[in-house]
Amino acid sequence: MQEMSKARTDLPEMLVMEILSKLPVKSLTRFRCVCKPWSSSFQTPHFITQHQQNNLKNNNLNLLLKRCNGNTRDDIHYFSQLYTEKGQNFSVKQNIHLPFFENCWYAPEVDGPCNGILCLHDAGKAALWNPSTREFKILPPSSVQRPPSVDSISFGCLGFGYDSQTDDYKVVRFVTNYFEENEDEGLMADWIHQVELYSLKSDSWKEISVPDVHVYGSPLFNNSVDGSYYWQAISNSDYLILSFDMVNEKFSTLPLPEFGGTLAQYYLQLLDFNGVLGAIFYPREGTDKSFDLWVMNGSWTKQFSVESVPGVERPLGFWKNGELFLESSDHELVLFDPSTQELKNLGIHAYRETMQIIAYVESLVPINGRPEHEERMIRRPGAPN
Repeated sequence: MQEMSKARTDLPEMLVMEILSKLPVKSLTRFRCVCKPWSSSFQTPHFITQHQQNNLKNNNLNLLLKRCNGNTRDDIHYFSQLYTEKGQNFSVKQNIHLPFFENCWYAPEVDGPCNGILCLHDAGKAALWNPSTREFKILPPSSVQRPPSVDSISFGCLGFGYDSQTDDYKVVRFVTNYFEENEDEGLMADWIHQVELYSLKSDSWKEISVPDVHVYGSPLFNNSVDGSYYWQAISNSDYLILSFDMVNEKFSTLPLPEFGGTLAQYYLQLLDFNGVLGAIFYPREGTDKSFDLWVMNGSWTKQFSVESVPGVERPLGFWKNGELFLESSDHELVLFDPSTQELKNLGIHAYRETMQIIAYVESLVPINGRPEHEERMIRRPGAPN
């Protein structure tokens, strides 16, 4: 400790902080015990931002894999922390179980990451999670008033993003209120839509205006791009994209790319592609898939095409050098390199269509939650893949 204190006096404090901002969160967590000034500095907005920017600059990506091993209520969804050796070999470092979502059938759905934070949700249950600091926050129940005489409530699509003007993290959620009316002894169904918005700063929900479109689909990728969140939507039988600006809290729409097909023939997934909105299309039928990526830069342009990848079902995400994670027809995780056309089986499997890849950079952003262990979250060393 004396040697460390002496070393600190030999270096300007600004340089010390710059060096520390390049370290992993795990190291910084240990170093909080070195001295109170360090502990305080690690919690300042300047240090948090500098640490995150260093990770982005160096492309220090971490991988989580959401998966399930079956299709019954006894087969719980969980997360696997993937470890890479020199960027080549992938293995399961830890398996992470979240008791808060244990009784959910398909959950949790994942939105993000947004500055290293994930939003997990199923039905009316939602939580924020920083897997780097291991902080977990269960969102409070909505305080939005429901219409009178509601028979049931359905929580639909959700979006998660960052308001840079107020330094706030927000969750927007679509809600449908169902009614059953008895007319002439026959039951008739009716419904009223609502949209509610959660603010982390106020830790509360409020009601906002409902857009005149229907949103649908579960995202495989991160749909939060530069302060806006994007959904697939339909209006008067026309397919389009709905966006929500986290700063001004307004909805707007934009058209789909003219990709030369129909959504009856192709799946569509929206994503953040290097800081701009992307749209990836791939065929619904067959196991020899092609993938077309379009990006929005004022107008839609095709970024690239990948032709005829054999034995795969769907895309899961991009890796550091443009490689594409895919789910194989055998429901294993594979990595495809478009430059070499090489398809590499990573030996990691899951029950069909339960896999989701989350690539994120480490973040010190606080979410005013509790440590994982206080929420009974369990991390176990990775078993064989």
